[in-house]
Amino acid sequence: MDKKIIYWSLFVHGPWKMYLAATAEGLCYVGSNYKEFEELKNWVQKKFPQHQLEQDDNRLQIYADQFAEYFQRMRMSFTFPIDFYGTPFQQSVWNALNEIPYGCTHHYTEIAEILQKPKSVRAVASAIGANPILITVPCHRVIGKNGKLTGFRGGLEMKESLLELEKEPAHTKGMTIHAK
Repeated sequence: MDKKIIYWSLFVHGPWKMYLAATAEGLCYVGSNYKEFEELKNWVQKKFPQHQLEQDDNRLQIYADQFAEYFQRMRMSFTFPIDFYGTPFQQSVWNALNEIPYGCTHHYTEIAEILQKPKSVRAVASAIGANPILITVPCHRVIGKNGKLTGFRGGLEMKESLLELEKEPAHTKGMTIHAK
């Protein structure tokens, strides 16, 4: 039997420092900015107790490169494979988040309405909070109905920084825009 591995690397770019993790199929985890390795380790132990963590900077370079481009405002979406695990409902919510355009925000009620489950706002919020792939699955683009920033696994400071990054004009020269 093959041992199951989740590969990880520490991504550092300017004021950003977060752990990235991937299976052989794609990116499965993006950590909170400046959180310790324990955050990743605890997530893996809870969600994938049968997997081992193995540092592999080379294997995660494709992800790190695209994150660097994103933080340089040279990339508005990601083209690498992702491998997220969740319930069918969580996955439907995360897929809906992927439809929120760069630089835009939606509120929880809008996501529930997109899913044609308008009474499921709390369940939508819970699924958003369970998103393991920060930034790539853009849960930071979901705000309260009143326009206020609301909970975010990475903290409200990180959420605000990501929204500010996306609000400012992107560099047009060399901009990589990928349709989904």
